[in-house]
Amino acid sequence: MTPRVVSINVGAVREVIFRGEIRTTGIWKDPVTGPVAVRTNGVEGDTQADPTVHGGPSKAVYAYAAEDNSWWEQQLGTPVPPGTLGENLTISGVDLNQSVIGEQWRVGGAVLQVTQPRFPCWKLGLRMGDEGFPRRFLAARRPGSYFSVVHEGDVEAGDSLEQIARPPHPVTGGLNAPVNHADPELALRLLEATESNPEAGELKRLLTEAGVA
Repeated sequence: MTPRVVSINVGAVREVIFRGEIRTTGIWKDPVTGPVAVRTNGVEGDTQADPTVHGGPSKAVYAYAAEDNSWWEQQLGTPVPPGTLGENLTISGVDLNQSVIGEQWRVGGAVLQVTQPRFPCWKLGLRMGDEGFPRRFLAARRPGSYFSVVHEGDVEAGDSLEQIARPPHPVTGGLNAPVNHADPELALRLLEATESNPEAGELKRLLTEAGVA
């Protein structure tokens, strides 16, 4: 299957009630048509309630695979259309959970770089109507990927995706997400190791410590 963009999804910040308090979130996103500008700080038309933990240059775009949406539909027994999990890009033909940190893709007119998997918070539970869903999401090892924007450009549904760079280290988003859940400090050190020296012995040691090497 040729990798492609299934949908581009954006949303506005809204007020919600969480545990009796008024909170804000931008997790509700809907598909839009036509070319959409993908910029360094995010997707045009999309807003974030708390830029300190969502969005910004290192998490400008969140992508999730249509194949993983279909998997969740089977698990939940309910439709999971594009944008349901708060993703900006719903894509197909790519196993995002096996993408390595630092991997680059040309998506339409933009170039995106994998920065980290999604670490779910209470907002995902609220969106799915289940406070326990974030733990279930993490346990499934289908976190999707956050991307930084290497080159800005327009993207629209139907655009192809082309992998243009893949670092040699073995740290994938699917690995880093559960490691972060068990030991956030170790997950951070894994990320730092991939960025500083992908083939160094330190990375091997950290992977052994995480029980995956």
